[in-house]
Amino acid sequence: MIAVALDLTTYRDVLTSHAQATGLFGTVLSHEPVSAPDSGLTAAFWVSRIGPTPTGSGLTATTARLEIMARVFEPADTEPQDSVDMDLVGAVDALLTAYSGDFEVGGNARMIDLLGAYGTALQATFGYTSFAGGTTFRIATLTIPLIINDVWGQAA
Repeated sequence: MIAVALDLTTYRDVLTSHAQATGLFGTVLSHEPVSAPDSGLTAAFWVSRIGPTPTGSGLTATTARLEIMARVFEPADTEPQDSVDMDLVGAVDALLTAYSGDFEVGGNARMIDLLGAYGTALQATFGYTSFAGGTTFRIATLTIPLIINDVWGQAA
């Protein structure tokens, strides 16, 4: 049994390239921002969890579940304010469409767990956030669960 490396750079690059390819985002970040993003739509990606997937593992290797979070930001005071939710839902829809269409993450993962077979499914929740001294942002937070085969070898 040969275990594969948990290659965060590759997974993150594929996910962020899908966001960039939509043409909807002024900025796409490979980290969670600590200060207020620019105006317009911003997408940010970071790791939330890593762990084994018992039902997806075999007797010689453990399959991993890597949970990537993405957050779409837009200033809540963007005019017209009635379009803010439309912008966010449109951006989330574009990302969910891209990830559903490339659920093997460019051939680098078994799958994005679209329907939640191994835990939380691909999804987005909406809310608000603000940064110190900054604007309030309307946000959509995506959970992108990746299932990656044979990451950790098991001792016999």
